[in-house]
Amino acid sequence: MAATRVLSMRIDGDLLDRLHAHAAKRGMSVQDYIVRTLIRDDFDERLKASVDETERFYEAAAGYEASPSAGIR
Repeated sequence: MAATRVLSMRIDGDLLDRLHAHAAKRGMSVQDYIVRTLIRDDFDERLKASVDETERFYEAAAGYEASPSAGIR
């Protein structure tokens, strides 16, 4: 497991109240809710990058596509 570190943030009171409400709905602490949100956002960004790369690969490969009957006798 990776070592943990401390991150201190200054958050507007209204935002903290909303975060607390969202976290409570999920039975989580505000800290856990924020960390999970950051992890999810990071995953979403990595997934989008993978999808984009896959689309670029298939777009590039489309130029090299053989005809459907190629090699069939």
